[in-house]
Amino acid sequence: MNLQDYLEQLGDIPTFIYKYLKAPSLKRLKNVGYFCGMDYASKNIYQFSEYISRYDHSITVALLVYNLTGNIKASVAGLLHDISTPCFSHVIDYMNKDYEKQESTEEYTEYIIRHDKYLLMCLEEDNINIEDVIDFKQYSIVDNDRPKMCADRLDGIILNGMGWTKNISYEDVNNILSSLCIYINEYNEYEMGFKSYDVALRVLEISECIDRYCHTKEDNYMMDLLADITKLAIDKKYISYEDLYRFNEKELFLILKHQKDIKLKELIYKFKNISYEEIPNFDIPNVKKRSLNPLVNRKRLK
Repeated sequence: MNLQDYLEQLGDIPTFIYKYLKAPSLKRLKNVGYFCGMDYASKNIYQFSEYISRYDHSITVALLVYNLTGNIKASVAGLLHDISTPCFSHVIDYMNKDYEKQESTEEYTEYIIRHDKYLLMCLEEDNINIEDVIDFKQYSIVDNDRPKMCADRLDGIILNGMGWTKNISYEDVNNILSSLCIYINEYNEYEMGFKSYDVALRVLEISECIDRYCHTKEDNYMMDLLADITKLAIDKKYISYEDLYRFNEKELFLILKHQKDIKLKELIYKFKNISYEEIPNFDIPNVKKRSLNPLVNRKRLK
């Protein structure tokens, strides 16, 4: 199972979405990896099956929303929901000590949208007010609180299952997409759910495996290590916080690599070469818990 297979199962990208894909602020996400900069980490720790970007994730979320709802505003909000993601993604939340919610960079969403002239032109063409897409959380199908299901959450399960934990198959994805539907939940919100109990159980199984990976000592350690590298580079003024949006991840690593700072070089070498045996016992107790309890035929799974 790979990204192309998944995209084919989601179907053709609607015409109205294509023009948004040219927006500079969205195209930037092509070079922001979905796996938080760990594509450049030691291969002794991470072996991703392929490169997946935040741009890819943005498209697949938008398609999930559109396929279920046909709502253009909600689909565009889904497409733009990660537009404020910096290089290294949630590593920057670690750097900001936002381990639990991992939302510290979302405050820049409005600024980025308002300063992308091409994007504003697209919104005007579709008669979409900027307020309709700035707060993507107004659409519960795009994003809502755990343990409820939403497009962003389901897409994360599928992408992580494909690229990282490798415990999701083509058949799994086909079954998941075929079983998707929308219910009104106990909070009187629209919520994505499943028609099949077995499919919902399988989604929960994949999600719980991903959650275990995200709470291993090696993942906690590597995420925090890249956060330390980034903070040191910013503190020493080798890069600025704004550079996390100005450059792509490859460019940033090249900038850091060419600094003559011994401490920085040591940290980067460790990040790129550390072995599994060298990872110390390392635990961040309040790292986000990926709890999940989806709806199946209008009732919670558990």
